Amino acid sequence: MKPTILVIDDEPDAVDLIEFNLKGAGFQVKSAHDGAEALAKARSILPSLIILDVMLPELDGFEICKLLRRDLNTAAIPIIMLTAKAAEIDRVLGLELGADDYLTKPFSPRELVLRVKKLLERQKAPESKEKFQFGELLIDAPRHIVSFRGKPIDLTATEFKLLFVLAQNCDVVQSRDQLLRDVWDYDSAMDTRTVDTHMRRLREKMGPAAKFLDTIRGVGYKFKTE
Repeated sequence: MKPTILVIDDEPDAVDLIEFNLKGAGFQVKSAHDGAEALAKARSILPSLIILDVMLPELDGFEICKLLRRDLNTAAIPIIMLTAKAAEIDRVLGLELGADDYLTKPFSPRELVLRVKKLLERQKAPESKEKFQFGELLIDAPRHIVSFRGKPIDLTATEFKLLFVLAQNCDVVQSRDQLLRDVWDYDSAMDTRTVDTHMRRLREKMGPAAKFLDTIRGVGYKFKTE
């Protein structure tokens, strides 16, 4: 069954362009043109991925992203935000609210399709059969589950892969550029603030278990076992 992509944008030409390229890549496409319609369709369709424009009538993309992440039924759906705003603060805000990735308009349709494919691949459990146990923290790769003291920790696919990659290389410092390659499959030309923003969200969700995550100033991050 083809994955369904929900495109949320109030510009018909932009929707048509995105839809044409996604269908050509083998996806089903649904669209919404304002905030209310976007939330209704996201909750009823439960798409495989959402492409979300920031500038929308009624509710902007930031608010929609925040509401989707608060709803248990839509919290784990990958979101790519589209923004005409190139300012770093807007990109970081989108990531902090729960977006997995972003593209600044105008963008290459081929790059958008590539990022959609990579995000959907990230939804799958890692190929490794490893299950990590660090004290009261369990990272179960085959089942895509993280728990601490027996209580589950709900992570998006990107957050899970980030934690998994760090745990796989425990006690070894991973640079931001390395994490961009291993988690996002991007080269170092991408804004490394993406890594920092996701690490901040990951720490917040892990609560007391965040003690395993260490920042190495000026270098990157590591998963520490001691």
